[in-house]
Amino acid sequence: MTTPAAPSKSSASTPRSAGTASGAETGTRTLGIDIGGSHIKAAVLVGTGAGDKPARIDTPVGSPPGAIVDAIADLVSPLPPFDRISVGFPGVVRDGVVLTAPNLGHEGWHRFDLAGALIARLGKPTRVLNDADMQGLGAIRGRGLEMVITLGTGFGTGLYLDGRLLPHLEIAHLRFRKGETYDERLGNAARKKVGDKEWSRRVEKAIADMRRLTNFDHLYVGGGNAKRLTFEASSDINIISNEAGIDGGAHAWHD
Repeated sequence: MTTPAAPSKSSASTPRSAGTASGAETGTRTLGIDIGGSHIKAAVLVGTGAGDKPARIDTPVGSPPGAIVDAIADLVSPLPPFDRISVGFPGVVRDGVVLTAPNLGHEGWHRFDLAGALIARLGKPTRVLNDADMQGLGAIRGRGLEMVITLGTGFGTGLYLDGRLLPHLEIAHLRFRKGETYDERLGNAARKKVGDKEWSRRVEKAIADMRRLTNFDHLYVGGGNAKRLTFEASSDINIISNEAGIDGGAHAWHD
């Protein structure tokens, strides 16, 4: 696929991508954490700039939330100092509390206060939001209606209007084709089963659905499997780096 040129907790329900940080935030250090179905990655961002190459570990899928909090604490312990924390989480999050975690395989996530647990463990103000929402904050231009989809363990989405994050919609678990959801048809397990070519055709159909649903002005495609797409992108679609999932953490604090 070719790419066109181009101290309290909160769920960050209305963060935005502000381009340049205010003077007060220029030197602020944000610990960006991306919790995925395969890996957990973390890096310290200065201002709104990208950080060093992220540290990463395998996600202990199936473990209780406390074990993942422990794993995150171990992962970030050698990183530089930071002032605040932003977390992208693979599920629905409200006010820092996890409502769903379909790809992490443990019922203990329901109603787990992840922001509170990280504040208690790491001692810094923390915001937690959906991982696709956070990835989009690291990529969007802040003009018109923009959408991000992420292609990884599952299918993630985020919507933004003039740079401001809109309420999260869990489109992944709606029916897509042949009685299966977007997650089931487009996730990594399906890609491995049917091959990149057939999987790419499915993604192309899903993008057509998203276009009809939202009438987006621009679409950003991220996630670890975005590089496997085989179709030609239209001019209003860009492939984005998977590192945007961490870089968006700095923008999550721009209310």
